[in-house]
Amino acid sequence: MKKIFLCFSFLLLTFCNSDKKQPNSKIEIYDNSIESIIDISATIEIIADSIALPEGPIWDEKSESLYFSDVINNKIFKWNEVNGTSEFIVPSGNTGYAPNLGEGILGANGLALDMKGNLILCQHGDRRLAMLKNMESDVPQFNTIVDNFEGKTLNSPNDITLSKDGTMYFTDPPFAFFDATTFSFVETEMRKLNFNGVFKYDPNDMTTTLITKDIDVPNGIALSEDEKSLYVNKMGILDNSPAIKKINLETNEVETFFDGKDLFGKVEGNFDGMKVHSSGHVFTSGPGGLLVISPSGKLKAKIDFGHITNCAFDKDEKYLYATGFLSNPKVYRIKLK
Repeated sequence: MKKIFLCFSFLLLTFCNSDKKQPNSKIEIYDNSIESIIDISATIEIIADSIALPEGPIWDEKSESLYFSDVINNKIFKWNEVNGTSEFIVPSGNTGYAPNLGEGILGANGLALDMKGNLILCQHGDRRLAMLKNMESDVPQFNTIVDNFEGKTLNSPNDITLSKDGTMYFTDPPFAFFDATTFSFVETEMRKLNFNGVFKYDPNDMTTTLITKDIDVPNGIALSEDEKSLYVNKMGILDNSPAIKKINLETNEVETFFDGKDLFGKVEGNFDGMKVHSSGHVFTSGPGGLLVISPSGKLKAKIDFGHITNCAFDKDEKYLYATGFLSNPKVYRIKLK
């Protein structure tokens, strides 16, 4: 009788434990406080596959959809729970508006939605910030927002973030002149600016201001929750010193928020796109996948999506979305707490 009781107890315990979620080995926690945001048992889902170079994810509350770019194929896709993935804007960032190499990563990259729901695009090939005029049309038309600084054509706006009052902050590395076969930038007379800038565009007086030209190959960009600081990803592909820079928007002083040198080269991944969570944590692409960094610059977690380019949250931060790199041409999502 005792043996039967012990056997029954063992089976009951096994059954109860089978319902308990197991930690996901792809999620690494370095500070347990982050578990108020990240569910360590959450499953990574693939929502889109076989996109040549997915980038620039942004959530559209109105249509409950995720927009993301394919920078190589000059397209923007739309994904939602009802219809899955579909082509949304073709061409997206290379329409013949400006001279470029004619091949490479020339489609739209970073995306944003303004307060009126207009889609703003960073167009590599057209070397401008543009607004989509006709959201529902199969033949896209664009209005130029800004295409030059002091009369000289921009390099190729890469990523953008908008403040609550509509001010636009964007990075301008020279990816319109990037040779993907040699993984290097091409010297060309088509390039008019001899620096890679971080800019501010004021839509009220239509002025473009240089914030800094001292960040080598600036990429992802995001505002702090109080909008007093600007985070910019320094890729480090030229000097092997990747970092997240923090810019004081009152003084334009630049400091290192997070130094990525110790991580660089050990695993695949770059400091590329980023977003700031409502908690103030920075969610950024980086070596090993997606890094979660506290407002004080402490690495708290890593989610191993593989090599990714960028990330985004939906409206209520229920899900985190991530776009993969060339070797990982997928779009992912994972549920947050």
